[in-house]
Amino acid sequence: MESFFSRSTSLVAKSSFLAVCIVFLISSSFFTSAEAYDALDPEGNITMKWDVMSWTPDGYVAVVTMFNFQKYRHIQTPGWTLGWKWAKKEVIWSMVGAQTTEQGDCSKYKGNIPHCCKKDPTVVDLLPGTPYNQQIANCCRGGVMNSWVQDPATAASSFQISVGAAGTTNKTVRVPRNFTLMGPGPGYTCGPAKIVKPTKFVTTDTRRTTQAMMTWNITCTYSQFLAQRTPTCCVSLSSFYNETIVGCPTCACGCQNNKTESGACLDPDTPHLASVVSPPTKKGVILPPLVQCTRHMCPIRVHWHVKQNYKEYWRVKITITNFNYRLNYTQWNLVAQHPNLDNITQIFSFNYKSLTPYAGLNDTAMLWGVKFYNDFLSEAGPLGNVQSEILFRKDQSTFTFEKGWAFPRRIYFNGDNCVMPAPDSYPFLPNGGSRSEISVFAAVFFSVVFFFFSV
Repeated sequence: MESFFSRSTSLVAKSSFLAVCIVFLISSSFFTSAEAYDALDPEGNITMKWDVMSWTPDGYVAVVTMFNFQKYRHIQTPGWTLGWKWAKKEVIWSMVGAQTTEQGDCSKYKGNIPHCCKKDPTVVDLLPGTPYNQQIANCCRGGVMNSWVQDPATAASSFQISVGAAGTTNKTVRVPRNFTLMGPGPGYTCGPAKIVKPTKFVTTDTRRTTQAMMTWNITCTYSQFLAQRTPTCCVSLSSFYNETIVGCPTCACGCQNNKTESGACLDPDTPHLASVVSPPTKKGVILPPLVQCTRHMCPIRVHWHVKQNYKEYWRVKITITNFNYRLNYTQWNLVAQHPNLDNITQIFSFNYKSLTPYAGLNDTAMLWGVKFYNDFLSEAGPLGNVQSEILFRKDQSTFTFEKGWAFPRRIYFNGDNCVMPAPDSYPFLPNGGSRSEISVFAAVFFSVVFFFFSV
């Protein structure tokens, strides 16, 4: 009997262990698939479309177009880098609007030499100013792609490719595999190519429709965790009703004495600062990041200041500061989440668009600079900041200054989630303090009365 119970106990223990292993494996696979999920942009992705436009004696000519369907995440300079692996022994005869970084071994070819013979080519966009005979539509911007909300006209990038040693019919062509996308660094994960219905094209006079010989799509999603394990921005807070300024959390993006972290920091009072920031280097050498020495060590700080309270409105000032000496941000954007963002009365010197990631939820807004005015965030220094103010209309049923309600729930800069201070450190409303509500009329009236009695 004892041996029976011992065997039963052993069997139960093994079964429990097996169950735990199965749950762990399922959980691991779940988290892996969810790494690229963005709650504020659940359907955001970059979709690549390959349209085979014509057949050639030994292959085909295709137009490859990348669409950035992400609402607020864009690809900045030095631009995207696309790679894949050929299914057979294909070569690239020529390209328009892009080029491969290496030609590879083309020694077996005589006469016409292919543009690239590598099994796993790496493609980059051409730079602005490329001769017109080497351009096609949506090319030659140095790989820079705007977000879909910020500028849909520049949220796509295209190039033409002539492939040889490949199939010459829909049944003999093999789609490439193992796609990779750098934008410009890591972070994107691409799925396999899927053959879809051929793309249809309408002529400019809208009287005729043509279609591609064959089309396949590749979808790439972004994960901040894969892009960079350390954060890139942080948030600080202040208010008119409390003298406390809550700075970014200490070591939010790294610590000054952490020797294992890449990059370095520099004291702004360092002699000969310019020569330290931009030392003489060989052409093409990319210098490592160099940020200003701070408690938080973040390249970007977003400061949210509750500035003033009126009877029916309240005002917030937002300041974005760049602490990176070797990087400026062109066409930057900021995403904020707050319950009162559904009722903005006026915003000064920033562009604004409401984001509704889910039906009935309107608490998220995207902000970006005005073109040729403040859409360029300069490197660290006197000009390395941009700022604006937002005037909100109060909803009397929900508005309060208590328990940190006036501060944002979440902040993103250029698509990266910023580190927020701990909720218990937020500037609090003094006990027994009034909200000091004033109206614009009252402020003007008392100013006039004060001036009259002074005279």
